[in-house]
Amino acid sequence: MATKVKSVWYCTSCGNESPKWMGRCPACGEWNTMVEAPVEQKKDRQASKGRTPAVERKAQNLRDIDYSREARISLGMPEVDRILGGGMVPGSLVLIGGEPGIGKSTLSLQIPLRCPSLRTLYVTGEESAKQVKMRANRLGGDDSQCFIFCETMVENIIAEAEAMKPDLMVVDSVQTMFADSVDSTPGSVSQIKEVAAALLRFAKDSGVPVILIGHITKDGYIAGPKILEHIVDVVLQFEGDNRGSYRILRGIKNRFGSTSELAVFEMTGTGLREVENPSEMLIPMHEQGLSGTAVAAMLDGTRPLLFEVQALVSSAVYGTAQRSATGFDARRLNMLLAVLEKRAGFHLSAKDVFLNMAGGLKVSDPACDLAVICAVLSSNFDFAIPSDVCFAGEVGLSGEIRPVAQADRRIGEAARLGFKRIFISSYTSMDEKTPASIKVVKVADVPALVKALFK
Repeated sequence: MATKVKSVWYCTSCGNESPKWMGRCPACGEWNTMVEAPVEQKKDRQASKGRTPAVERKAQNLRDIDYSREARISLGMPEVDRILGGGMVPGSLVLIGGEPGIGKSTLSLQIPLRCPSLRTLYVTGEESAKQVKMRANRLGGDDSQCFIFCETMVENIIAEAEAMKPDLMVVDSVQTMFADSVDSTPGSVSQIKEVAAALLRFAKDSGVPVILIGHITKDGYIAGPKILEHIVDVVLQFEGDNRGSYRILRGIKNRFGSTSELAVFEMTGTGLREVENPSEMLIPMHEQGLSGTAVAAMLDGTRPLLFEVQALVSSAVYGTAQRSATGFDARRLNMLLAVLEKRAGFHLSAKDVFLNMAGGLKVSDPACDLAVICAVLSSNFDFAIPSDVCFAGEVGLSGEIRPVAQADRRIGEAARLGFKRIFISSYTSMDEKTPASIKVVKVADVPALVKALFK
């Protein structure tokens, strides 16, 4: 008589285990996230994990641990090194996620091609060696130290890495890999957990940094259990419309640096090009004298960005006025329009208002409020705001202009790009001296802004 295979239910959101199915996970509270997976046999787990240590380990005093010799590894791409905190830490596990076609495989292959000093093992479970070679020829670079290994069994991958002793290993993708000791299909919860754990043990024991490529779900989350993001040291997310040319690589988790960094890339025919100054691609690209535009000084993480806010105000053709916002919260736009009507006396309730963030950006920084209302008023009055003026301020419900964080960095970026004036809140306190090339105009509320700008 065949033995019954034991199974357990996993939550794909947090990795919590349950002996039976539940509609709602008791750990994270998410609905319909429980999936069934067979239980891994205990003897197979012990054999696969190799519990017998080669060297006996002992506890160490924290003050006796020397990390000064652990120099970070440069990947040959300054923007990637910066978002990682100065380069890859030896023995770290980095997970890169993003939508299909966004550029994950391109970035992971560009790294060994741009940095031939690193002996790289590129493991692919989705493509053949010839397909990878075709992409490498398109990207260009030095491929003398890049080795391709087409394999999906994690035990064979680790054996090859131990024999080759690379300086860097790339696995594309973690959802296609499987462990022989786990009786389930690749991409399942138990397989992803075991594969990630095996690669983590290899990275920590050997000191070889590993880059994992991960798929994402239709909801925008990395496919697999949430425990995958807990296992790895760094999580990087590729964002952007794959129909456009610009991509944003954002740090979601980083045990060795800040998560407030981002890197901007442009997808070209020869791969991803690093955009060192993103503000240059977002500032106005049209002739002067055009109404309905204003430049906002935004801060994404710790990087200041200056971009153009576009607004169009016209008489409502139908009975109900339309409100449309692209890249901006529509509810916040309605709030700002209500503030203009109630606190400043501008009648916009019978007019259509369309708002757009240039460059396809999706902004959430409240410092963009000031530029939004200035763009709306500029279109309403048909008055062009000078191209050398920018704005940074949050607008409150009473019409006051509130200060924003790190105003010094915003002012410095505006001065570096050639702007002559910047409007900020009169309550802003600045720690650094203002550059002489830019004039800081402080306003307390919306009526004072209108008098200073549209006089």
